[in-house]
Amino acid sequence: MLYLALALLIFALFFFRKSSTQRKEAGLPGGRIIYTDTHGWGKVEKPLYYSALELTGKPDYLVQKNGTIIPVEVKSGRAPEAPYDSHIYQLASYCLLVEKTYGTRPPYGIIHYENRDFAIDYTHELETALIDLLVEMKRDEHKKDVPRSHEQAARCARCGYKNVCDQRLA
Repeated sequence: MLYLALALLIFALFFFRKSSTQRKEAGLPGGRIIYTDTHGWGKVEKPLYYSALELTGKPDYLVQKNGTIIPVEVKSGRAPEAPYDSHIYQLASYCLLVEKTYGTRPPYGIIHYENRDFAIDYTHELETALIDLLVEMKRDEHKKDVPRSHEQAARCARCGYKNVCDQRLA
């Protein structure tokens, strides 16, 4: 009986360590995972939606800790010096969706890259900039001709519309 208890303890420690390693690799802070958009942690949840802005999103993870909900966005590549604006706005969108869906404002969100994490404060200034951007995008949706919004040849080369774009850089 003692050997069985010892074996169970060893198995429990092994699985606890494996779970901890997976959580760290995913860039997750401590707390309870309440939402996931990856198959690795369970069923994929339905998207979050905010009708007033027609905003829909699926954060990679939502972690609840001490009454706050923290969105986590996982990126597959290595970290840039600072997060790209598009990644920050994507994370800010998830913060807004969390606030409207769960009724609690996240103080920050996390962008997890392969080799580094960034905690991005969800300030009122960031929220205002996000809403302005969403309004501008909505307005551009009805325009016939919208100029490209970047000057990065590498990004342009990977774009799915490069074959039909008359403004491509590469």
